[in-house]
Amino acid sequence: MSIPAALAAEARRANRLNETPKPQIQPEPAPPVDDERKSAVTDNIVQLGQAAVPAAESNIFCLTIIGQVEGHMMLPPQNKTTKYEHVIPQLVAAEQNPKVEGLLLVLNTVGGDVEAGLAIAEMVASLSKPKVAVVLGGGHSIGVPIAVSADYTFIAETATMTIHPIRLNGLIIGVPQTFEYLEKMQERVVRFVTGHSNISEALFKDLMFRTGELTRDIGTNVIGMEAVRHGLIDAVGGIGEAIRELNRRIAEKKAERPEGVGAV
Repeated sequence: MSIPAALAAEARRANRLNETPKPQIQPEPAPPVDDERKSAVTDNIVQLGQAAVPAAESNIFCLTIIGQVEGHMMLPPQNKTTKYEHVIPQLVAAEQNPKVEGLLLVLNTVGGDVEAGLAIAEMVASLSKPKVAVVLGGGHSIGVPIAVSADYTFIAETATMTIHPIRLNGLIIGVPQTFEYLEKMQERVVRFVTGHSNISEALFKDLMFRTGELTRDIGTNVIGMEAVRHGLIDAVGGIGEAIRELNRRIAEKKAERPEGVGAV
C-alpha cells in the first residue's frame, strides 16, 4: 500500500473513532398497572365479600347476607359473618346513587344478632328502589325478617328457613323485666314478618312455638315450596328468576316516573 493510501485509511479510522455515537431509541415503557384500583377491589372482596360496591356500572346492586349476622359483639375469627356496620353504609350508598335502580338481596345465613338483623331488614324495607330477595341454602332465624323485607322474595327449591323463638345469650338476670323485654323483642320480629309477607300472625306463632321438629328446641323448619304455601315467601326460584323480576319492577317504576323527573 502506498504512503498516501495508508495515511487516508488512518484518517478514516480516526474519524470513525471521533464520531458521536447515535442515541439508541428506547421502547416506550408499558403503562403502569393501576395498583390502587386492584387494591380497592381486593379490599371489597375481603371486607365486604363483594367485587363491586354501589358505584359499579350495573344498575342492580347485589347485597349478600351470608354466615352469621354479627351485631354489637365480635364473633370468633373462624366464623363466617355479615357485619351490619358494613351493610348499612352500603344500603345508604345504594339509595343515594342514581345509577343504582334496584337491589338484589341474596341470603344464605344461619341468623344471628336480633337487633342487627332487624336494623338491616328495616333499612332494606325503607329503600325507595325496587328490591328482590332470594334465599339460597338457608335463611334461618333473624334471616327470615331480612328475607321478607324485599318487595318480592324467592326461595330455592332445596333452601330451608328455621322459625323459632328468640333466645338470649350471655348473662341473664332472672327478673320479670328480663322476660318482658324478651317478649317485646319477639313481638317486634313477629310484627315485622307478618307485615311484610302473606303469613298470618297466628300461623307464624304456631310455627315458632311448635314442638317436636327441632332437636333441643322449639320451632319449625320450612323448605322451599312449604315456605311459599305458608305465605312466608312469594315464589320458588333462583337468581335468574330474581333478576328477571327485579328488572320487571325497575321497568315499571321507570314507566310510572313523570317525564323529566330524574333526568340528568
